Amino acid sequence: MPRDTALPVTPTAPGKIVVEQLDGDQALAVVDALTDVLIDCVEGGASVSFMLPLTRERATAFWRKVAASVGRGERVLLVARHKAPRARGAPGAQDDGAIVGTVQLVLDLPENQPHRADVAKMLVHRSARRQGVAAQLMAALDDVARAFDRHVLVLDTVTGGDAERLYQRSGWQRAGDVPKFALMPDGGFCATTFYYKHL
Repeated sequence: MPRDTALPVTPTAPGKIVVEQLDGDQALAVVDALTDVLIDCVEGGASVSFMLPLTRERATAFWRKVAASVGRGERVLLVARHKAPRARGAPGAQDDGAIVGTVQLVLDLPENQPHRADVAKMLVHRSARRQGVAAQLMAALDDVARAFDRHVLVLDTVTGGDAERLYQRSGWQRAGDVPKFALMPDGGFCATTFYYKHL
């Protein structure tokens, strides 16, 4: 798989959201920010493999494993940053911007599925929702998948959740539901819907 397929920074408008692809070292450098996003999402009720209470230690350990996996070329990590505009003529470099969202493309699949990838951990901080962040992340993910020649994508999400509308608007096809597939962060069962997309 290509190692040098880097997604360029994709600004939407000054002072808005940009999406970036991080390498393993860059991911390690922002583990704290990614931890903040994950904890916020889980505390907000997102079913993304973690139960409440999600400690900072557990969340940080998860992101360190993700960073290592990115470094090995097993997955791609995208982040969305909120870039504040700098006043004209203001001295100093622009801030990198707070990370408000993230998504992963998992490339490390069995050898009989070289054309496929899984989408994982689509997360947007509650403070940044309904601003198009998730849609930008998913569009960028499509571009990355094409660059890696992965033209069948698969994901799963809570049945009836807000994310379903996003995926349907983004061209994903519903494959089916599995009742009681997982637990919500508070311990209740939830059904899961599987989606696929052909690029």
